[in-house]
Amino acid sequence: MTEDLPAAPVRVTSLDVARRAGVSQSAVSRVFTPGASASKRTVEKVRKAAEELGYRPNVLARAMITGKSRIIGLVVYYLDNYFYPLAVERLSVELQKQGYHVLVFMASNTVGDVESVMQEILDYQVDGIVLASVSMSSVLASRCDELGIPVVLFNRTQKDDRLASVVSNNFEGGRQIARHLVEGGATRIGYIAGFEGASTQIEREAGFRAGLGEAGADLRYRGTGNFRHDEARAAALEMFAGRDRPDAVFVCNDHMAFAVMDVLRAKLGLDVPGEVAVAGFDDVPIAAWAAYDLTSFRQPLGAMVDRTVAVLMDRIGGDGEAPARHVLEGELIVRSSTRKDITP
Repeated sequence: MTEDLPAAPVRVTSLDVARRAGVSQSAVSRVFTPGASASKRTVEKVRKAAEELGYRPNVLARAMITGKSRIIGLVVYYLDNYFYPLAVERLSVELQKQGYHVLVFMASNTVGDVESVMQEILDYQVDGIVLASVSMSSVLASRCDELGIPVVLFNRTQKDDRLASVVSNNFEGGRQIARHLVEGGATRIGYIAGFEGASTQIEREAGFRAGLGEAGADLRYRGTGNFRHDEARAAALEMFAGRDRPDAVFVCNDHMAFAVMDVLRAKLGLDVPGEVAVAGFDDVPIAAWAAYDLTSFRQPLGAMVDRTVAVLMDRIGGDGEAPARHVLEGELIVRSSTRKDITP
């Protein structure tokens, strides 16, 4: 004798909800479609009926019917830099407010790896893509353009008219840091670069060199940290190993600047800022901690996120404007790592 199997649960449909709420099936669809229009009374009736019946909209089925997945692919190079976890969190929250789901993908800075990840993203039939701190090849840009998938670069830019980008004014940030260090009395000035191929690195160093030139100074020492903590430590050890060393150094981002300050103080026994002034870029929350109190150029993260989401929504909505490069202004935050008259 076989036991009776439990009956499969009956799937509640939008038609069931419509009948219970006394509205049309299309009204139910509008209530559960982000951005669609429905009166407050209709929304209340439909949601009450849906809750009573245990109804949940079938997102995948709706995507197949409309051709829109309501998914945004977000590609990030790495999350070690404190700037990017904050950016990913805020981008995700703001995109969710617009009714989109966010899939986060990790990629290295190599073109091949980015292309592999991008192909995977396209398999999800995403409605848009945000690339944070990574670039893409012209071939892949063409593919996205052909498919009608808008791409926005966040905190990175590249020469391709098909790609919109949102960045802070990296050049001006580097320029202001240079002038600040010279005005503080620095004469032997160094720079620790990020990844040489990154637009942020290129623009920050160009601004820094321009600012030094305007102030009648020049760059005497240069190292490369590739935006990595361990490589920044190694670059600092090499730059400050001898007696001929900088009395000020600009580090291309805060993540590396923290490593440099640790080396200067703990390994080399140097006083910051008494013997060496240190400045970074990004102004992540840890920069304000008493242990570092780092002078840093603050990127306008909130404004950058808002602009990125707005540009992406416009592109998804079929805005006729061509993709553009959006440059937002930041602010130099001066702390005790470069000022002798400030107590941490």
